Amino acid sequence: MSSAIVLGGGIVGTAAAWDMARRGHQVTVADQDLTAASAAAEVAGATPAELDARDGDAVRRMLDPHDIVVSALPYSFGMAIASAAVDTRTHYLDFGGNPSIVAAQRSLDAAAREAGIAVIPDCGLAPGMANVLATGAVEAIGEGPIDEVRLRVGALPAHPRGALGYQLAFNPAGLINEYAEPCEVLHGGVREEVEPLTEIEEIAWEGWGPLEAFHTAGGSSSLPDRWEGRVASLDYKTLRFPGHAAIMRAMLEVGLFDEDPQPGTGVAPRSVLLEALAQHLPRGAEDVVLVRVWAVADRGGRRRVVGHQVEDRHDGTFSALARTTAFPTTALAHLLATGSVSVRGVATMEESFQAEEMMGALAEVGVRATPIPD
Repeated sequence: MSSAIVLGGGIVGTAAAWDMARRGHQVTVADQDLTAASAAAEVAGATPAELDARDGDAVRRMLDPHDIVVSALPYSFGMAIASAAVDTRTHYLDFGGNPSIVAAQRSLDAAAREAGIAVIPDCGLAPGMANVLATGAVEAIGEGPIDEVRLRVGALPAHPRGALGYQLAFNPAGLINEYAEPCEVLHGGVREEVEPLTEIEEIAWEGWGPLEAFHTAGGSSSLPDRWEGRVASLDYKTLRFPGHAAIMRAMLEVGLFDEDPQPGTGVAPRSVLLEALAQHLPRGAEDVVLVRVWAVADRGGRRRVVGHQVEDRHDGTFSALARTTAFPTTALAHLLATGSVSVRGVATMEESFQAEEMMGALAEVGVRATPIPD
């Protein structure tokens, strides 16, 4: 089997390392904090290593002996690590989520092809698994125009507390990025951007609802560009317990998401907000991940609805979010390493393998999608 390295010893990186080791690969976990790397490696049955990802030369030395790298680092490292992976001819996957970074990574396509490797950003849950399921739904409907594609995804506490009804499941910087950036959609078949935390809708979900869904950034990934002109209406919305979006939207409107130091204080409001979220939001309790993805089209005078739904819970070792983020990525990494997926150059997850391939691999770890009745 191949040699794989996971960058980042947090909850998602640990789950990724565990699954790659379970699949028979030799795995290293690297983190700037050797204690974190060692803890992750102990859970995964991997080798720990210390790495400062800001040191480009050190990154290249670390990647060089490995066949594949899964980056669980913040999205801001995406371009630098992907460039290093091209230089060392190491297949690269990350959890993405930032359209600007992914657009920059696209510029590596020719170099990655020449190096004979795949650079696959936007893996994980959403963007990632949800987008693969959406692509599978459109393909199942078949050729011709599509009326709508909807993606509804949420990582929620199983027992919500407080006004936000939310617990920190990953770095709060990633959360606020989703809530602050423009959101890419299709309206009338044309790619557009809409404001985050808007167009709140109620979602019924047995056992969990009612929930609310609202626009957030990054989740639609490459789908608007890919289907512009074919799909009339497409959007990605995040699921939360009711009332969450209004509170977060108020924070955005009064400037708490601003990254620039403010006159008079010299303090960036977002830095204060991130610290407050990190200090005061609960974390670590049992969670659930809910995914509902569907496509709608008229075929032969009949309205067809094709889609899938996923409901995943903490398994006693890994949180639902860690499972549904890490395991789709490692499923693809494994298929790359074994030659079952032959994509080269830069491609997002839904451009790299089929929904049936993904769900077959995920069934091994108990992540299952059930069809939405037509």
